[in-house]
Amino acid sequence: METSNGSQLNLDALYKIAPSCFTEAKDEKGNIHKVVDFTKLRLLLGDNTVEDASEYYEFTWPGKNAAKKEAAESITKTLIPIQKDSVNWDTTKNIYIEGDNLEVLKLLQNSYMGKIQTIYIDPPYNTGNDSFVYPDNYSLSVEELDNLYRDEDGNKFRKNTDTNARFHSDWCSMIYMRLMLARTLLSEDGLIFISIDDNEVDNLQKIATEVFGDDNFINVITVKTKVGGVSGSSEGKSLKDATEFILVYAKSKDNVLFNPVYVKTKLFERIKAYEAQGKSWKYTSIVSELSGKVLIKEDKIKKMKYYGYTNLVTESITAYASRMNMSLEDVYNQCADRIFQTTNAQSSVRQTVMKETAGFDYPMFGLEYEPVKGKNQGNTIEILYKGEQRRMMMFLSDAVEKIEGEYFYLEKLTTLWDDIDYNNISKEGEVEFLNGKKPLKLLQRIIKLSSKEDSIVLDFFSGSASTAQAVIQENLESNTNRKFIMVQIQEVCDENDKFENICELAKERIRRAGKKIKEESPLTTQDLDIGFRVFKCEDSNYKEVAFAPKEYTQDMLAGLLDNIKEDRSDLDLLFDCMLRWGVELSLPLSTTKVDGCTIHNVNEGDLVGCFEGVVTEAVIDTIAAMDPVRVVFRDSSFTEAAYKMNLFELFKQKCSWTDEEVKKNVRVI
Repeated sequence: METSNGSQLNLDALYKIAPSCFTEAKDEKGNIHKVVDFTKLRLLLGDNTVEDASEYYEFTWPGKNAAKKEAAESITKTLIPIQKDSVNWDTTKNIYIEGDNLEVLKLLQNSYMGKIQTIYIDPPYNTGNDSFVYPDNYSLSVEELDNLYRDEDGNKFRKNTDTNARFHSDWCSMIYMRLMLARTLLSEDGLIFISIDDNEVDNLQKIATEVFGDDNFINVITVKTKVGGVSGSSEGKSLKDATEFILVYAKSKDNVLFNPVYVKTKLFERIKAYEAQGKSWKYTSIVSELSGKVLIKEDKIKKMKYYGYTNLVTESITAYASRMNMSLEDVYNQCADRIFQTTNAQSSVRQTVMKETAGFDYPMFGLEYEPVKGKNQGNTIEILYKGEQRRMMMFLSDAVEKIEGEYFYLEKLTTLWDDIDYNNISKEGEVEFLNGKKPLKLLQRIIKLSSKEDSIVLDFFSGSASTAQAVIQENLESNTNRKFIMVQIQEVCDENDKFENICELAKERIRRAGKKIKEESPLTTQDLDIGFRVFKCEDSNYKEVAFAPKEYTQDMLAGLLDNIKEDRSDLDLLFDCMLRWGVELSLPLSTTKVDGCTIHNVNEGDLVGCFEGVVTEAVIDTIAAMDPVRVVFRDSSFTEAAYKMNLFELFKQKCSWTDEEVKKNVRVI
C-alpha cells in the first residue's frame, strides 16, 4: 500500500476550482483518467501565465526540480506502534514518531491534512559543521548513493559539510520538500514558525515565500540569544552573533488571528528600565480620594449609565509615598488600581460621554456600560473621564498582571524577543542535551500565540522534544488540551552517551518532565495528558512481490499465500489501515473477542478491523452492531474464497449499505 501521490493531490485541488480545464485520456495501461488541458487552463487564466518569457523572477538551485518530484512521489512505508516505549497508551492524544521526517510527513497526509494549527521547526542551520544528516537522494548518482553513510538499521545518510560542492543547494532541496508537505497539513488558520540563523535565512525566506505565498508572510522575529564567538579567519571581519530568527508564515493570512500574548516584566524593574533609557514613565499620579457618586443620566436602550463624582483628590506618586511613609516600589505594588495617566483618545465612547454629560460640572465622570467586543465583552465595567476635557483615565492595574502578590507590567509582543533566557537550557527537561535546545519559554510563547486550546502542534525536527514539554507545560498553566506530534530521525546522540540515539533521549525527557509536573502538582494535574504513543517509520507490512516469474522459488510461492510479513502484529496492520484511510493515530482503541477473533474498534466505529482467526457470521454481526464507518479484514482469515465474496453482501444487508458504500467501506488486505 502506498501513500497518496502528491501530484494527484494537486490535481484534485485544481479540479475543485477549475473543473472545466480537465478532460479524459487513456494512460499507458489503457485506463481512462482525468488530465489537465493546458490550452483551456491558459484561456481561463488569461494573460496571467508565463512559459516562454525570456526573463522573469524565480529562485532556483541545482536539484530543485528533482526535489519537487521527490516530494510528490508516493512511498510504501508505514508507522509501527511501539507500545513498550509509550506512556499512557490507552488515553493519551500525543504522538511521538521515530523516522525520516520526509517519509513521515508523507505518511501523515491522509490523517492530518488541514488539521495542524501550529507547526514549529528548528531545522539544521547549515553551518558547515552541524553534521545534519538526511537520506534524500534528489541530487545523487548511483555511485554516490552507494557511498552514503549507513546507520545501524542500514538506512543511508550523508552529512552536509561545507566541503560539499552542493552545500547550499542540498540544504535548499532538503527544506523545500519538507515545507511543501508541511503546508498541506496546516489548517486554514494555521501558522508555521521556523527557527534559523544568518547562514540560510535569506534562502529560507525565499523558499518559504514560494511554498506558502508572498501574501501569507507574517513576520521575521528576531530572538536575542547568547552572544556567540568570532574566531579564525573571521576575527575582526564580522560582529559577534547575538540573535537568531524565526520566520512566520500562514496557510491563509486572511484566516489568522493571533492570541493576545504579552511580555511580562516586574513592574518596578520596568519603571527603572524606562528611566535608564531616558524615556518618560507616564503613570506618575495617584487617586487619593474619589467619592460622591451621582447618577446624572441613563440610556436604558443602550444600557449606559452616566455618573458624576463630587469629590476628587489626586497627587503625584512621590508626594503620596512621602506622605504615607512608603517606598515608591511599595506604592506601585500596592496601589496599581489607583495609579493613572490620562489620554484624550478620540474613541466613539469618549465622544458619547462628552455629548451626554455636556453642561454638567464634576471633577470626574463615569460611564457604566457593557462592551460588545474586546476583553471585557459581556461584562459591566465603568470607565472614568477627568475634568472639563473628559480625558480618559487609564489605570496602571489594566496594564499589569498580579502574580503571587507581585505586579508584572504587560507589553504586547513585537518582532524583537529579547526577554528569553538562553542560559542553562541544556538541562531543561531533566535530561542534559548540549546542542540545539530551545528554551521552553520561547516555545510556550509560540504555542500560546498561535494555537487554540485543543489544537495539534507539530514539530518534525523535534530534537530533544522541547516542543513536547512546552505543550504539556502550557496545558498545565492555561488549563488547555493541546496535543503534540513530534517527529525525529534516529540520529546518534553525541551530546549524551547515556542514550543510544536522540529519540531515546527525547522520549525519556518527556517521561521525566511529565512525571515531575505530576509530582509537583498532584491535585491540579489529574486530567493533564503527559503521555504519548510512540511509532517508528518502517518498511511496508506487505511482502515484496515484484519479482520476475523465473526468480520465484517454491518456498517463496508458499510464503506468498499470506502477503503479510511474519513479524507484523494486528496493531501494525490496524495503524497502517488508519494511515491509508485517514484516521487520526491518537484516537481511542478497544478490543472484543468473538469466536476466537480479536476485533479492534477505533473510536467507536471510525474503523473496525479483524486480522486473526477465521471470520464467522457471528464476527460480522458483532462488527455490524458497532455501526462502523470502515471495516477491514485480513485475507488469511477466510478459509474459502466464496465466503470472502459473500462478505460484501452480508455487510450490505446488516449495515444497510449500497453497492458503492460497501465497496468503499469494506477492505480485505
